[in-house]
Amino acid sequence: PPPDQGDTDPRMTHLLGVMSQDRRPQRIVAISTSGVYGDQAGALIDETTPVNPQTDRGRRRLHGENQLRAWGREFQVPVMILRVGGIYGPGRLPLERIKKGIPVLHEHLAPRTNRIHVEDLAEVCVAAAESEYSDRVYNVSDGQGSNMTDYFYSIADAFGLPRPSAVDWAEAERVMSAGMLSYLRESREMSNRRMLDELKVRLQYPSLRDALKTLSQD
Repeated sequence: PPPDQGDTDPRMTHLLGVMSQDRRPQRIVAISTSGVYGDQAGALIDETTPVNPQTDRGRRRLHGENQLRAWGREFQVPVMILRVGGIYGPGRLPLERIKKGIPVLHEHLAPRTNRIHVEDLAEVCVAAAESEYSDRVYNVSDGQGSNMTDYFYSIADAFGLPRPSAVDWAEAERVMSAGMLSYLRESREMSNRRMLDELKVRLQYPSLRDALKTLSQD
């Protein structure tokens, strides 16, 4: 991943410099973030939606994307960019946060979110590596519209934990971390139609609730 600071990705710059001098890969599949789209006010977006990163985190990822795609075109190496929503799965659930009772936003204030189970993400990576397409961008999510508060509530319910209390924005800015607040200030819902149509992926977990039936029994 890029460094934790700044708005560029010098690690990608270095990696591409090394690859340019050595044997080049047959294909590159790179995991990026849906954060490159910035806040879309809850709108449904696809890969034609203009990028508009509004955080340094998103700007770093977009800088990495742009470098990689330009390099791929120059050296004729197929590049596939996966813009991934929130990744969840075994060991990747906010159980400790819920157990600590950290509040969430009232559901009517919560942003629209996108997510993908880690095993489905792995399938998408393999499909992109084996695809007939090249120099392509894919939005990666399960396609189920939801919001951040429903995500926490659903996990709490599945594991028999008390639901966290809900607060307004003023209280959220007092009790939540800067990192969480930056996520909560962006709202978008990604279409996964191109991913399904072109990569022919069959999701094992097409919704959070499908996955929680398994995760809560592990």
